[in-house]
Amino acid sequence: MDTMVTSLPVLSTAPAPPEHLTPPVRRETRQIDVGGVKVGGGAPISVQSMTTTPTHDVNATLQQIAALNASGVDIVRVAVPRQEDADALAAIAKQSTVPVVSDIHFQWKYAMAAIEAGVAKVRINPGNIHKAGDTSKVKVIGDAAKDAGIPIRIGVNGGSLEKRLLEKHGGVTPAALVESALDEVKILEDVDFTDIAISVKHSDPWTMIQTYRLLSTQTDYPLHLGVTESGPLKTGRVKSAVGLGALLSEGIGDTIRVSLSADPVEEVKAGIEILEALHLRERGLDVVSCPSCGRAEVDVYTLAENVQKGLEGIDVPLRVAVMGCVVNGPGEAREADLGVAAGKGKGQILKKGEVLWTVAEDEIVETLVYMANEMAEEIRAERGDGSPAVVS
Repeated sequence: MDTMVTSLPVLSTAPAPPEHLTPPVRRETRQIDVGGVKVGGGAPISVQSMTTTPTHDVNATLQQIAALNASGVDIVRVAVPRQEDADALAAIAKQSTVPVVSDIHFQWKYAMAAIEAGVAKVRINPGNIHKAGDTSKVKVIGDAAKDAGIPIRIGVNGGSLEKRLLEKHGGVTPAALVESALDEVKILEDVDFTDIAISVKHSDPWTMIQTYRLLSTQTDYPLHLGVTESGPLKTGRVKSAVGLGALLSEGIGDTIRVSLSADPVEEVKAGIEILEALHLRERGLDVVSCPSCGRAEVDVYTLAENVQKGLEGIDVPLRVAVMGCVVNGPGEAREADLGVAAGKGKGQILKKGEVLWTVAEDEIVETLVYMANEMAEEIRAERGDGSPAVVS
């Protein structure tokens, strides 16, 4: 995929990071192939999102997939609630710029249509794909997917757990969610289908964390992480960062989706930022700035915001510090690739720890933006490629 560049000169020649900056040790899992994107088995953690367009509107759906691809997504899921959506899958799968996953609920025939259409993966929900306990149709789906070489994600959700498990466990508990997933695994394994990924999502981050921890001790299938129905952008990013971050820091998780009531591009941005923060993906732009503090001698809020806006197009690893006091400012600015230690209406500009010159406060943003873009071009030239890199 365009976004999955894995062998760049700058990575092969760079020294190993300090021990305290090495990423978490990943849980060992099996590996599946989702339309060319490897999931599990030590592959880089992939970022997923889901289209919000009516799937049967092929042009609108492909346009949104293209926008998600441009934002760095690795895998995109589309909803298939109607026959007309199932009918559109072949055209979407053929023309999509990234692997397409079909999201199937209730109608097993739509899963069969998705497999025939050549999607990259099929997601089924145990809570609503069975009919009165009849699992025969799941076995039919497994047989068809095995013949086509298409993986299946078993997607358990707290909001659609089977009634029998709700009664057995007294509600939606980690044990109930895990039992639902493993029961479905057993159904597929009975037809010799093991090309499986699993998710056990919940809207409460703490419940979600406990559930994935429990599941990770009972299976070696790759895990798709997510806090489902996490909410609008502001609160949803926080819940997702807590839930996904806790698990990823323990080495649990092979592919992720940040579920937001927002433009799906925001889901991708948030997912990438979570991986970058844990050193599970090479960092792009990282703007460091002062928190609220009475020691600040310049308008740090405005400076940091304007610098962030001015550098939005930078997609290479570059740390820029915008600091506004004499306590942490000089030290943080020296640690960054580029920075300013500002105070009393002016700022010292530092590059790689060296003070270059002092500029007036109203010249800081323009200076940093110009120099950051210049440094980004140098990094791209060293690589010989303008694409961001993904590290395992």
